[in-house]
Amino acid sequence: MIQLQSDGVTGTGYLAIPPSLRGPGVVVLHAWWGLNDFFKGLCDKLAGEGFVSFAPDLHQGRIASTIDAAKELMAKHDLNPPMGLVTGAVDLLKSHPAVNGGKIGVIGFSMGGAWSLWLSTQKPENVGAVVVFYGTWELDFGKSQAAFLGHYAETDEWEPTEAVKKLEDVLRSAKKNVEFHFYPGVKHWFFEENRPEYNAESAGLAWKRTIQFLNSNLR
Repeated sequence: MIQLQSDGVTGTGYLAIPPSLRGPGVVVLHAWWGLNDFFKGLCDKLAGEGFVSFAPDLHQGRIASTIDAAKELMAKHDLNPPMGLVTGAVDLLKSHPAVNGGKIGVIGFSMGGAWSLWLSTQKPENVGAVVVFYGTWELDFGKSQAAFLGHYAETDEWEPTEAVKKLEDVLRSAKKNVEFHFYPGVKHWFFEENRPEYNAESAGLAWKRTIQFLNSNLR
């Protein structure tokens, strides 16, 4: 865990550096549960694949393990600190000596997926690849310079297919490089192995696609 300061906002985050001590930078934006062990472990996995990864703690130390507890955290959410921490995570990686020159990747989950889409519009000159797991946000992507990879459950009570299709159409209309995948028979949070919704087969395929996408767009 390291300190992060950006635009008057102070926070912390988890940093993982590959064995080579060099690599492209990837920001990891956690779901509404907070920066739990799964998301820290994901940073470690990315480091194992050669990426310098950083996950800002958008809940500032608070963790939820149930849906009700996560809803309670979200009800108390002040957007301003997360906005500063999300953009600050890119600035931190851009200036980190272990990060190769070039654009930064972003991986976001549900709540963090929405933030990852937003980040591509706020740091267009720095964000080159966005991976979204079961998240949407209706935005103007005209200035974004990123390629987009989406992973979604075929039927999702939290993220309607109509909203996902609309996002895909908006991105394509903005002439972005877009690759969305729908996974049959899974639910929201299917990638997170600490959740009962976890599906090993779909998660494995999504991970393979994610690494290929990041390598293609960041190296």
